[in-house]
Amino acid sequence: MELLDPRVDFVFKRIFASESNKDVLLAFLNRIFMDAGDPPLEEVVLLNPYTDKDDPLDKQSIFDIWAKSVEGKLINIEMQLFNKYDIEKRTLYYWSKRYAGQLQVSGKYADLKKCVTINILNYRVLPNEYPHSVFHLREDATGTPLTDDIEIHFLELPKLNQPAVPGQGGLVNWLLFLKGIKQSDWEVLLMNEPALKKAMETLEFLSQDSEARRKYEDRQKFLLDEASQRDGAQREGFAKGIAEGIVQGREVGRAEGELEAKLEVARNLLAMGLDLPSVMKATGLNEEELKSIT
Repeated sequence: MELLDPRVDFVFKRIFASESNKDVLLAFLNRIFMDAGDPPLEEVVLLNPYTDKDDPLDKQSIFDIWAKSVEGKLINIEMQLFNKYDIEKRTLYYWSKRYAGQLQVSGKYADLKKCVTINILNYRVLPNEYPHSVFHLREDATGTPLTDDIEIHFLELPKLNQPAVPGQGGLVNWLLFLKGIKQSDWEVLLMNEPALKKAMETLEFLSQDSEARRKYEDRQKFLLDEASQRDGAQREGFAKGIAEGIVQGREVGRAEGELEAKLEVARNLLAMGLDLPSVMKATGLNEEELKSIT
């Protein structure tokens, strides 16, 4: 049996954001937070659980996972299979909407809760070799935090090159599972991280379910087409830029050549003793241009 790819956002949400799999999400989140040195969560509430209304071909369907801790901390998890570019600005934009969206008309700034964004990326974006990078808002020299309300995680799967190692617990096992480690290596992952068992069982179930596989294939095709269109637009823009640059270069070169020819005629006329007004009239050059050769 060929397993579905858990990196496809539709499958990822089915595994981690079904009401029956809240314990899977909690275990995964706790590994992320503990890897960053934060205490684990006691409970998590799904704000947009997976439902059958999540149409893989509907652009309005949200395949992010939105959750909330019992303390009110808001958590957004997004799986990105393809590079949409400008992920840093895109992350800040959606983080700010989530943060500001908490305030009601009569709300107080003091009521704003911490917002955490977790980007799981199937591509490299940061100039380091750490699979897990965490960002906060701190003062440059001392590291003093301005506020703890912003926290952004980048989990870059391509930076995870090592195979499953017996006895190695923690976040790495979840990332290896998401990266699509061979099913024959699952036993090692389970020894290291028993909480992965339910995630694996869910993936196996989905892989055998014909309706789930159909939706998966629809979503995969949608994402591939979207990525292809984006790549095609970039290539077209690049080619157009080159063509425009060539045309502009020719125009600039032609104008420079015409100016140089006029200046050469002006030099000859001046050498023959013609006065400046007459040379200007004969060549069409202005006084400033003529000064450059006199």
